[in-house]
Amino acid sequence: MGKLGIKVRQKREESSISQEKLAELAQIHRTYISTIERGQQNISLTILIRLADALSISLEELFSDL
Repeated sequence: MGKLGIKVRQKREESSISQEKLAELAQIHRTYISTIERGQQNISLTILIRLADALSISLEELFSDL
């Protein structure tokens, strides 16, 4: 989960959006984004799809280099 969280943070920062904006786009709570990025949260496939869509990337790109 740690590497995936780092990847989410990296892609979010590359997109120049805040945790709050990503949470809004992915329709999840901002604190949930924080726990994902810190590697403290197991993530369902549904949430992964929402995050990838919100970041305008594919799931494949999200999981690359993990």
